[in-house]
Amino acid sequence: MGFIRKLFALILAVAMAAVGVLFALQNAEPVPLDVLIMILPPHSLALWVLGALALGGVLGLLLSSIAVLRLRARLMSARRQLANSQAEMDKLRVKGLATRE
Repeated sequence: MGFIRKLFALILAVAMAAVGVLFALQNAEPVPLDVLIMILPPHSLALWVLGALALGGVLGLLLSSIAVLRLRARLMSARRQLANSQAEMDKLRVKGLATRE
């Protein structure tokens, strides 16, 4: 199953690269980019579009990684609290102060 998944990922990556190359070949004319406060020098339209796509992908990965790290930190804190509570319950059971479940 792992081999098929890796093969599928490789085929998908090659297909995406081929589409990117075809897109770049079809959109090779230089275009200046106006970004509110400045005008960037003319480059290929494909370069601007693929650059924006890449930047959006990287920013999406970065933001989702931050969210995942926060959730993992909360999970570790909850697990620590659970372990402390279970240890306290075990101590109370040994003393006979807590009832059995």
